Amino acid sequence: MTVKDFTFTLHKTNGKARLGEINMPRGKVRTPAFMPVGTAATVKALYLDQVRDAGSDIILGNTYHLMLRPGAERVARLGGLHEFARWPHPILTDSGGFQVMSLAALNKMSEKGVTFKSHIDGAPYELTPERSIEIQALLDSDIQMQLDECLRLPAPREEVQRAMELSLRWAERSAKQFEKQEDRAGRAMFGIVQGGDVPDLRIKSAEELKAMDLKGYSIGGLAVGEPQDVMLDMLDITCPVLPENKPRYLMGVGTPDDLLQSVNRGVDMFDCVMPTRAGRHGLAYTRYGKVNLKNARHAEDSRPLDETSDCPAARDYSRAYLHHLVRANEALAGMLLSWNNIAYYQRLMQGMRDAISEDRFEDFRLATMAEWEKGDIPERI
Repeated sequence: MTVKDFTFTLHKTNGKARLGEINMPRGKVRTPAFMPVGTAATVKALYLDQVRDAGSDIILGNTYHLMLRPGAERVARLGGLHEFARWPHPILTDSGGFQVMSLAALNKMSEKGVTFKSHIDGAPYELTPERSIEIQALLDSDIQMQLDECLRLPAPREEVQRAMELSLRWAERSAKQFEKQEDRAGRAMFGIVQGGDVPDLRIKSAEELKAMDLKGYSIGGLAVGEPQDVMLDMLDITCPVLPENKPRYLMGVGTPDDLLQSVNRGVDMFDCVMPTRAGRHGLAYTRYGKVNLKNARHAEDSRPLDETSDCPAARDYSRAYLHHLVRANEALAGMLLSWNNIAYYQRLMQGMRDAISEDRFEDFRLATMAEWEKGDIPERI
């Protein structure tokens, strides 16, 4: 049956952990979900077929990078991001706001939006809430983000409050622009909760966004310099305010432990560059914790990263070979380790979904952490 509308169904809860499903015309997204980051219409070092086969239902594209190169209008002329990248499944795009703040050589904020110079060639650009949504529509994105202002923490309360209130006004303008899209029934625009590490500002932001009755809610402005316990405290404050029947997306997070602890607090969706970035720098994530393939101790280790994995990168190549590729600076090193890492992240998400379904999430959480604590894969007997 063809799905025409964007819907979210909450199937089950186990404690605060939630098992759900997003349905859109281009497919379903099982939640809790991890979205590999396809910044510039590619998940770095991987074919998108590998990303799909690893268990990914959805990927993320980046408005800032795609508006600069190759340009949103060009992507639209070439059939949209799905056809351009050969990914016929759901795509979420962020608004570009965070990258403007972190990458642009110069930027200037105003009520209207932000003007900045490209980090690529210094060309001037203006990004407003309306233009951000327009770009995301040109990209043919399935889930679109409002433009917001994201501050690095720590920051003074008055700055956090100013950015939060500006983001709320931009949410209203973004929503009005989204309503102009002819095929919006099958798409969604998410609002973004801001408020830094200030509890009452987080609550106010969440409550006002909730009143807008959007299709989903992102939690932004975290994992930007604060310790993990502060991030988790903000989730404890924010998630109970958000509606139970809408998806909750924690932006830009994170490590496997971040995902596990955040699902435990009621988060449904995540994205992060960490698995592919780590892979390109010689670091593998496994069910036994992190493995640094740069270390000389792997030079004659014939064991794979994880012989029980379904991923060939984890199962079929020796640590000695992976170590050699990393030390020789071979491109294949980043390809194999990124593949392993994406597969591990998706295996972790499937494990969480299964555990919630079977009312054993807390046991799964503790067992997973204990396995990480034990460290590397034991020697074969």
